[in-house]
Amino acid sequence: MQRRAYLGALAAGMAGFAGCNGSAGGRSATTGGTEPAAVRFRTETVTMDLEIPWGAAFDPDGVLHLTERPGRVRRVDPDDGSRAEVADFSDAIAHRGEGGLLGLAFHPDDPSLAYTYGTYETDHGLENRVVRHDAGDDFAVETVVLDGIPAGTVHDGGRIAFGPEGALYVATGDAGEGRRAQDPDSLAGKVLRVTPDGDPHPDNPEGGDPRVFTTGHRNPQGLAWRDGTLFSTEHGPDTDDEVNVLRAGNDYGWPEVTGPSDREAFTDPVASYTPTVAPASAAFYDGPIDEWRGDLFFGTLAGRHLHRARIDGESVVEDQRLLDDEYGRLRTALVGPDDHLYVTTSNRDGRGMPAPQDDRVLRVLPA
Repeated sequence: MQRRAYLGALAAGMAGFAGCNGSAGGRSATTGGTEPAAVRFRTETVTMDLEIPWGAAFDPDGVLHLTERPGRVRRVDPDDGSRAEVADFSDAIAHRGEGGLLGLAFHPDDPSLAYTYGTYETDHGLENRVVRHDAGDDFAVETVVLDGIPAGTVHDGGRIAFGPEGALYVATGDAGEGRRAQDPDSLAGKVLRVTPDGDPHPDNPEGGDPRVFTTGHRNPQGLAWRDGTLFSTEHGPDTDDEVNVLRAGNDYGWPEVTGPSDREAFTDPVASYTPTVAPASAAFYDGPIDEWRGDLFFGTLAGRHLHRARIDGESVVEDQRLLDDEYGRLRTALVGPDDHLYVTTSNRDGRGMPAPQDDRVLRVLPA
């Protein structure tokens, strides 16, 4: 496997944050004022020659599964990088712009069941759906769990994840029409919470569609829990990418506001980033690098780096750019069963500059 070593350093103060190679980055509204010791780490390329990997999840045997946006599911052995195509849904998936085969999650209590979030062509136009698959039978489609999610060539959301209570959370975008995010009867621009069968969670807020957990989102693409609290990452327009703490019934403001505001009806983000970095995932680290434990990681598409945010309670107090412009666009960050951090590139999506053998999966290890 290809390896590369780095020395990570965090720049203090509001002037910006530095990457692992010392280059300057964008501005965070919550950059910390202390400078911790530099952290040494290295990266390995686990596998290459992928086409726009999007969703990523490990099965109970420690095997990594990936969705590729054009409609394929691949299985990757993280030990030797070997991979196999599990299923090809390209005939059914509508790979239009940012749409396609996106999120992936395994049922926490029945790992023979896997869930995907994808874009489909219907009699009414494009639509996003959550589909349940038989993972033991090459991802054969078992049932459509959730449909009727507005889709478009932009802002499809797409991240799905099971919460600690066993509910399925689904991040949807506004599909290019911001007004939908404030429409209580629309599934667009929301985070949904449903049972594994797609029924409304019994503790969801009343009013509007009963599957809605939170409203007022533009294009959320990251969901991760820390000590039972749900954090999300979200793409802003030309300002104010966000990290949010999500609570049932809260409205996060889009399109009425972006970033923090003084309007009591809307919940402020715990961090916002201008210039935008396009945060594309979310994962909390609890691996062997002591200095990173409890920190939030996400890939960035416009920022072209792996972002580390230190959380104190529910506030982002420090930010750091890692792998800054080393691998191009980075999308999905997740922690594997080996407790190491994994991240996928997204250079073949029409907006990046692919290197030979992109796209790839990287693993971040202690130096």
